[in-house]
Amino acid sequence: MDKVCATAAEAVADIGSGATLAVGGFGLCGIPSALIEAVLEAGVEDLEAVSNNCGVDDWGLGRLLMAKRLRRMISSYVGENKEFARQYLSGELEVELTPQGTLAERMRAGGSGIPAFYTATGGGTQVAEGGLPWRYDSEGAVVVASPPKDTRVFGEGDEAREYVLEEAIVADFGLVRAWRGDRHGNLVYRDSARNFNPLAAMCGRVTIAEVEELVEPGELDPNHVHTPGVFVQRVVALTPEQAAEKRIEKRTVREA
Repeated sequence: MDKVCATAAEAVADIGSGATLAVGGFGLCGIPSALIEAVLEAGVEDLEAVSNNCGVDDWGLGRLLMAKRLRRMISSYVGENKEFARQYLSGELEVELTPQGTLAERMRAGGSGIPAFYTATGGGTQVAEGGLPWRYDSEGAVVVASPPKDTRVFGEGDEAREYVLEEAIVADFGLVRAWRGDRHGNLVYRDSARNFNPLAAMCGRVTIAEVEELVEPGELDPNHVHTPGVFVQRVVALTPEQAAEKRIEKRTVREA
């Protein structure tokens, strides 16, 4: 089955307002920038995004944030985005901060058909006990807080430990970026750009992949495929200019 769409705009055309998007990337590494831009241009709003972070003020998911298109964010790290902090603290954005490994496993579980799982991460903290601020009002008061989660002790004696029940994440759409992909949706990521992309691809009910290099079926070594085509419904081939545009989140150099 040929899953290639002519343009990113065509690929995201059925993403409507209120949808939940699982978005690959880590910082600005491996983010589906062309698909994010197409969502922005489509004008949809009231979106919930599930991603490790929210880009920066002028790139990645930060583009949707600046345009006030995001209603809610499930993420792990938000320290590089000043507008994110402003919207969160002023009550314009709801934020569910989740431990990074837990977020990864929630996404993987969603793609594997596992509704929930126990993890030791967060035990004995507000992650388990509830009360983490999800949304403030304009005066800085907490109006939505995280609920308490089910916990259970596993092990006996000195080995006994509290574990927290975490629910899986299934998104309406997954947006990912791959180094190479074929027309059947099989994807290969390169080096650290792999990051959250396989997980976002798994947990999206409809997954859209932008690929830097589109190849024909059979050209990818099956042993090198990271995301099988069964998880991918649409593929967009990037132009050379789009594939080359990879911004650096924070450049640090030494004196010559």
